[in-house]
Amino acid sequence: MSGRAAPVVLAAPSGTGKTTLAHRLVEGSDRYRFSVSATTRPPRGAEKDGIDYHFVDRARFEEMRDTGALLEWAEVHGRLYGTPRGPVEEAAEAGIHVLLDIDVQGAGQLREILPDVKLIFVLPPSVEVLLERLGRRGTETPEDVRRRLRTALDELRHVDEFDYVVVNDDLERCAREIDEIVRGRRSPGETSGTPADAGALRRDMQKRLGPEGRVFDEGPGGTT
Repeated sequence: MSGRAAPVVLAAPSGTGKTTLAHRLVEGSDRYRFSVSATTRPPRGAEKDGIDYHFVDRARFEEMRDTGALLEWAEVHGRLYGTPRGPVEEAAEAGIHVLLDIDVQGAGQLREILPDVKLIFVLPPSVEVLLERLGRRGTETPEDVRRRLRTALDELRHVDEFDYVVVNDDLERCAREIDEIVRGRRSPGETSGTPADAGALRRDMQKRLGPEGRVFDEGPGGTT
């Protein structure tokens, strides 16, 4: 491959499946490479250091941040996350699209540093599906779910800052759509999602959280 390849940001509310999408795009392809973020959170399940994340302590993370070794960083749910600069720049120059699984804070930082970055916001098909996916993790307490929905409410405010919006209603279909976007075969108006869809999700989340931040059970897929 030749020529600089634009990095690609996949941002989404927790539980939408953006990490799974990134891995699906990377599998069997020399066009994409998955960016391995640094984080201060502990590993989950079978996660491995250097493959899923670079697991570091806070002191090491702050050193990376302060010496310019990170392209972007953010604090989410009390944990620090950041994107190492070197691997992203090296892959882009080699013609490989680096997939960055980061939040909306990081996406905004990257746009300032890397003007050619493609920003893609991934939506779940519904709040019910989002709650179901979070439940399948087996690691989310009711308070975790409430916190993640509150975070999602803020993230969905920023959808109009992204270049493209897609809906992850089917992994294979959504992965193909993202690939078409990266290849320049879809314009922002030809994608499966819109800022209006994000607004509808946000209103549903607000209704489910209620005035005191409690997640109400509204039938199948709901939680308390």
